[in-house]
Amino acid sequence: MNATFVTEFVIIGFSKLLDFQKPLFVVFLILYMLAILGNLLIIGIIILEPRLHTPMYFFLTNLSMLDIFCSSTAVPKMLHNLLTEKNTISFSGCMAQLYLFTSFLGTELSLLAVMSFDRFVAICLPMRYPTIMNKSMCVGLAAYVWLLGTSNAIWLTALTFRLSFCGPNVVNHFFCEIPPVLKLSCSDTTLNDYATLVADLIFGLTCFMLTLVSYICIISSIVKIRSNDKKRKAFSTCASHLNVVAMLYGTTMYTYVQPMSPYSMDDDKIVSVMYTLVSPLLNPVIYTLRNKEVIQAFKKVWKKMFSKM
Repeated sequence: MNATFVTEFVIIGFSKLLDFQKPLFVVFLILYMLAILGNLLIIGIIILEPRLHTPMYFFLTNLSMLDIFCSSTAVPKMLHNLLTEKNTISFSGCMAQLYLFTSFLGTELSLLAVMSFDRFVAICLPMRYPTIMNKSMCVGLAAYVWLLGTSNAIWLTALTFRLSFCGPNVVNHFFCEIPPVLKLSCSDTTLNDYATLVADLIFGLTCFMLTLVSYICIISSIVKIRSNDKKRKAFSTCASHLNVVAMLYGTTMYTYVQPMSPYSMDDDKIVSVMYTLVSPLLNPVIYTLRNKEVIQAFKKVWKKMFSKM
């Protein structure tokens, strides 16, 4: 039975670095703004350019949306805390932040597996690609990953709600995430730890294995391509996706497997910055600088905008 006495939590954030609070605020604010603008730019270009209305870019639009949501769930509160002395968040606000972030992160991990499947069909089964990856299939897959991420977050948040929080109420993190919040409970968190581990295996290991199998098939197909230009193009699109997969899976699995054993929360803060700020910032860069179609579409949209001025 829940016997919560804590009405609010204190977010430590980066309070140990007192002399660097304002410089950190400036750095994180710039990174956050660039991440938001970069992902909005990707979404805008894909919407405005008909040539990019394909399954790959449909999923990329979803990825950009999730990057925006993930960052916006955690970073604004962190920026606020860097400038104020009262670094508190209500109990309900903490649970809401925990739920939203878990939902968006789980959805993003599942989406990356779907994107690898899309590349598998495009490269290994090119003749059947239009039939398999039709509009209904794409919308269905996107809806499925959003539903999966939301369902997982509801389950994990409900398990957290059943715990008692008698104090202390100091969250050694820069936002309410499952591992640091569980450490504050005065109840037995064994069930939560195992549920978190199972969720991590599903969204981390299982999705990663599906992605790995897809890319083993993709690479074996690319090797058989005779044209060097086609090989380079195929490797280019795959490399972009693999960079994103490696960065996001690696950092999230490090954080969410850890509740089963002691670990450094200071290290976890650094890792969390990777998937709340760095990954959302790098995704637009990875998918644009290595993608000629997006660059050409951007130039085309840019010219149209200035021609109307």
